[in-house]
Amino acid sequence: MVLTILIAFFSLIGLIILHEFGHFIIAKRFGVKVEEFGIFLPPRLIGKKIGETVYSLNLLPFGAFVKLYGEEDSEKREYWSFSQKPVWQRVLIVIGGVASFWLISAILLSIVMSMGTSTAISDEENGNLINPKVQIVAVSAHSPAESVGLKIGDIIKQLAINNQQLTINKVNQLQELIEKYKGQEITLTIERGKEIFEVSLVPRPAPPQDEGAMGVALVRTAIKSYPWYQAPIKGIEATIGLTGAIIVGLVGTMRDLVLNKGLPPGVEVMGVVGIGALMVQFAGLGINYYLHFISVISIYLAIFNILPIPALDGGKLIFLGIEAARKKSVSPKIEQNITTICFILLIALMIFVTIKFDIPRLSEFLNTRF
Repeated sequence: MVLTILIAFFSLIGLIILHEFGHFIIAKRFGVKVEEFGIFLPPRLIGKKIGETVYSLNLLPFGAFVKLYGEEDSEKREYWSFSQKPVWQRVLIVIGGVASFWLISAILLSIVMSMGTSTAISDEENGNLINPKVQIVAVSAHSPAESVGLKIGDIIKQLAINNQQLTINKVNQLQELIEKYKGQEITLTIERGKEIFEVSLVPRPAPPQDEGAMGVALVRTAIKSYPWYQAPIKGIEATIGLTGAIIVGLVGTMRDLVLNKGLPPGVEVMGVVGIGALMVQFAGLGINYYLHFISVISIYLAIFNILPIPALDGGKLIFLGIEAARKKSVSPKIEQNITTICFILLIALMIFVTIKFDIPRLSEFLNTRF
């Protein structure tokens, strides 16, 4: 368990380091002086200057950073100053960090595609399938499934009732059985990683709107792999498809919140601690599941980072867009003050989410593991 937690921690840190490396490599390409490339946050533990850049390892284990000459001081007017580069070059330097998240996702998904990935398939597909199964992809709050501890990624292998043991390998098959035996206790055989166990629950005769009798969303999956020359194409396609699906989901969630409908079924608020706990769970399911989950996290980070919020890369792009329109940069003091306020608000929001949602979820997670 300790090793799994360390793998999850360094995976998340690794994503942030590669994100900063995206800024770093584009800045170098355009001749901007990079004063420091730091792993973790100051105070500094050790540092080594190579060329014009100090490469440092710092004390606080929260991500990484790149310090560009002239980024915070537009009075520095040398050729290698960030502030003196054309707007389009500065835009690309900012986008370099965001694009790195999508690149990481495409690479990871390409690896997953070549190794063999669990792919969603229809109930009608009966070709050369390896290990077709029915998996849980969402669990509704306060549902029978949640009450017995079912989780995302669980495989439903069998359903038992009235001394009958039925093997499950299609979604429609399971849904018809659940509909037939609503209000009666059923026993499900569940596969979770290397663990196989049974749970008993009673499907609700009258579930809430937009929820099923058990309170789960299901998908039929099977293992598919692709040759090395097709895997990168499939990895890019999967990254694009996941990005579109995530954006649609986020827009729908925001719409429901604005209309005071609350969170859609199966959607949970989660911060860094909650994401870390999920990473630990997926690490226990196997390398393919873990790499796939990391790629999804990378896409979420890309989308979040490009939001037009000061203190994020998207906010920097807004200021650069204003500069391009006005032919004059925003006052560094004004930009810095707005960025600082937004940064404080983001940290406050992160702390709130951690205390309100992540810590109770983490306590439950630890209680089930120890």
